Amino acid sequence: MSTAFSSSRPVAVIIGFVWPEPDSSAAGQNMMGIITGFLNDGWRVVFMTAANASEHCANLNLDGLTTESVALNCSSFDERIAAISPDVVVFDRFMTEEQFSARVRGACPDAMRILNTEDLHSLRHQRHEQVKSGHKSDNFPATFSDMTIREVAAILRSDLTLIISDRELNWLQSNFPIPREQLLHLPLLTTGCRTPLPEFHARSDFVFIGNFRHAPNWDAVLQLQQLWPAVRKRLPGINLNIYGAYPPKKAMALHNPARGFHVRGWAENADETIASHRIMLAPVRFGAGVKGKLVKAMQCGTPSVTTTTGAEGIGTHKTWPGMVTHTNEDFVESAVTLYTDEKRWLKASEDGKRFAANHFDSVKHQRMLLDEVNARRDRLHAYRRQWFLQAMVWHQSLRASQFMSQWIEAKNKHHGQ
Repeated sequence: MSTAFSSSRPVAVIIGFVWPEPDSSAAGQNMMGIITGFLNDGWRVVFMTAANASEHCANLNLDGLTTESVALNCSSFDERIAAISPDVVVFDRFMTEEQFSARVRGACPDAMRILNTEDLHSLRHQRHEQVKSGHKSDNFPATFSDMTIREVAAILRSDLTLIISDRELNWLQSNFPIPREQLLHLPLLTTGCRTPLPEFHARSDFVFIGNFRHAPNWDAVLQLQQLWPAVRKRLPGINLNIYGAYPPKKAMALHNPARGFHVRGWAENADETIASHRIMLAPVRFGAGVKGKLVKAMQCGTPSVTTTTGAEGIGTHKTWPGMVTHTNEDFVESAVTLYTDEKRWLKASEDGKRFAANHFDSVKHQRMLLDEVNARRDRLHAYRRQWFLQAMVWHQSLRASQFMSQWIEAKNKHHGQ
């Protein structure tokens, strides 16, 4: 393992929360988009993670990219990051920033620190709590939680934070004193649809797809179990096929072919799977960011029926290439109508492909990210001198995380003796 890189090329270290799995989740596609964006701009990239190996991890054998496993709460990371001496460090989600940012700041004070939120985890968490307590989660919460404080503090500590949804960007700006210069709206980086798209009569059945480890997806499957009998009654013989990575036994136990409710598990090719179906059903009750399954459905020319929460950050009921519903009755009626009305389906299919091409152009957005990073690097310290709150949270709030990490390291060494 080399300890340093040639100074002729800038170096980015990306500290992943998990190994990227682009075939399992939109978050995995987005992370691969960030990695390839840096590589295409001529950077060297080191991807590090403390996560265990992943069976569905992307092929990371790319020119200019190296991967390393790192340990949590260990000074070996400090030594390694100092040896690499990166120009930029990207923290994948705020929990990773909490774990590593103090060590990066101590070892590489001149490195630009970027937080990749994927979505606002604290917002998703609060909405989940609202649903569990029997309330709707369509609106952004008026209060904030301890997790909100942690996530906003991570944003303030970072030199640039990537926000995937314009609604989340506006919410942050409206509720917290975060300088606009510290935020960048970077839409979901996706791979597009790489399969021929069948016409209306060549497609059949409904589909849902989503990583089962993601709580909003599992909740959506449970909603589909309740809604499906009413749809099936109106459309006898039609099936609902549910796909997703890491299905637990409780999910597979819902498989009921007699009722046309099929839990298929892992999809070998998500593009082909989605494109072969006529309609995507996504009764999402809570979440944050952008729902990658719905963007992918647009790219595959597959109209969708979803909720206001599902459409959030992408479009509205007026612009949606399909139908956005507010009640269970609306959801069922919309599913039946869109499935059987060929003219309406054709318009929604074309609108979706056009919308995705215009709003989720990954090449354009990768360029936007790198242009922003390159422009800021030379002025990094000037920016930092303007950001009083960044200095303040570094002065106070991170100390507890930093000292806890050091205490754990010392404790581990003591028990190892």
